[in-house]
Amino acid sequence: MEEEASYYSNPLGDIAIKVRDIEERSRIINERTLLLGKNIIEMRDNYNNEFMNMKKDLEKLKQEMKRISAFLEIASKEFSSFARKEDVAILAKQAKMFQPLEFVKKSELKQINHKE
Repeated sequence: MEEEASYYSNPLGDIAIKVRDIEERSRIINERTLLLGKNIIEMRDNYNNEFMNMKKDLEKLKQEMKRISAFLEIASKEFSSFARKEDVAILAKQAKMFQPLEFVKKSELKQINHKE
């Protein structure tokens, strides 16, 4: 009879144990769900921060590109006003041909003519 009594009381105990196991699993799943949610929120915040930093860096790069572009535009306008190498060479040849120290004054010519 004891076997029969333990046999009949055992299914209720098994049910109680199974209910506790299910409750424990449910609690663990809830904790994991909360942890996953927390991790997802942290990851989202990190990605948002990184995105904002990238956005700021991109804006800085755009400003830098605008400054460089403006500088290059000014520089290209200035280059057009510089003398070309060929022009400088022509002017150098003309300066060599001119040689003002070799010119003679009219008075000096008259003196040379009077001496002869």
